[in-house]
Amino acid sequence: MAAPSAPLNLCTVLNESKRIVNAHSRHFLALSVLFLLPLCFSSIVYPTVQNLLNEPSPNNSKIFLQISTFNPHQHQPIIATKPLCIALSFFLFIFVFSLCAVCSITYSVFHGFYGRPVKLISAINSVLFSFFPLLGTVLVSQILVLLVFTVFGLVLVLVVRGAELMGFQMEYNSPYFIGFLAVLAMALFLVLLYLQVNWTLASVVVVVESNWGFGSLTRSTNLIKGMRGVALSMMLFFGFFLSILGFCSWASALDLDGDTDGWKSWAFVVQIVVTSTSLMLLMLYNTAANAVLYMYCRALNGELAMEIAEEFATEYVSLPFDDGKVPHLVSVAYT
Repeated sequence: MAAPSAPLNLCTVLNESKRIVNAHSRHFLALSVLFLLPLCFSSIVYPTVQNLLNEPSPNNSKIFLQISTFNPHQHQPIIATKPLCIALSFFLFIFVFSLCAVCSITYSVFHGFYGRPVKLISAINSVLFSFFPLLGTVLVSQILVLLVFTVFGLVLVLVVRGAELMGFQMEYNSPYFIGFLAVLAMALFLVLLYLQVNWTLASVVVVVESNWGFGSLTRSTNLIKGMRGVALSMMLFFGFFLSILGFCSWASALDLDGDTDGWKSWAFVVQIVVTSTSLMLLMLYNTAANAVLYMYCRALNGELAMEIAEEFATEYVSLPFDDGKVPHLVSVAYT
């Protein structure tokens, strides 16, 4: 007899993600410590380090005097290169570890969903096979986002130039022009949000199906149909808590602005540890939830029936889907 069914929503995806992570807790803890913890710790500490290392910037009058009395024999750039190099190194570090974490965790959740044994070595090896395809997919998606910005920028320029050619006098501080900019910005935000929702499963497609680039983005768009509400709720859920942790990190950086003795405070150390750990768990469950949502979307599209029959031949298995309902205990007999 089937168990009482529940609708497939955000709670369903989170519960299934929690089940998989708890079933292989030591495995996911190792992956989190290996890839997510360095990423999270550096993200929390970086704002404070940046404030402590930054030298006071010269005011506008001093900059003007330096430019006016320019000496070609002096090589003192106005913009300090040290903070810029630190920032570039930080973002490169974050980007690389983020891709490694997504590859390894997605691979493990995919196999854990089927109840297969997950091994740390196999998860790390998946990074070698999926890192560059995932990197290519990220680059393609950013190019498409840049094209969207370009289109909206061209629309703004065409509207302004068209109004001027028609004899209208443009007043850029008028409420009408500001209202037009607000409408255009809202439209841009909605388009980017729509693309982000459609591309929620792109990273999972790259790791699981070895389909990358524009193909993975198209595949994600096709799979997410009918589940965009769940994908959007996941984005809002994790985005809300990630924003809170980011604000806490920014606030702590302001408190220690120029105060090197603040590093010796136990309160600051405890805050760093708690915030880094919380951020690590959020990123772990966010990545796991994306992989679980991918499996549900495939199931709702009827793509998992034969795979499950071959995987669990003549065994009783618990399938967490049945036309959008969960859970359901069935017997799969394969002949």
